[in-house]
Amino acid sequence: MRPLKTALWFWTTEQKPKPSCHDVMVGKYRPTRADRAANRTVGFGLVTNIINGGLECGTGTSDARVNDRIGFFQRYAKIFNVDVGPNLDCAYQKSF
Repeated sequence: MRPLKTALWFWTTEQKPKPSCHDVMVGKYRPTRADRAANRTVGFGLVTNIINGGLECGTGTSDARVNDRIGFFQRYAKIFNVDVGPNLDCAYQKSF
């Protein structure tokens, strides 16, 4: 049970200056001026940035790990008939 609680805490808790992944995905998050300057725009790419930004984002090219994750996200969104929205990648976002 503890791993599930930990995962839910991480998903739903803001860790300044990062927003929570949950707030990004449900549309509650609004980018700050600093976020906009760093090209951190709302979408699945921002969630990747929150979780692994220092390792996978801001390179200017697509990362294979990110591309795999985007593919999984698109697959499940299609199964559930949900729009994936814009900004799936974080290649041009500065990490937090």
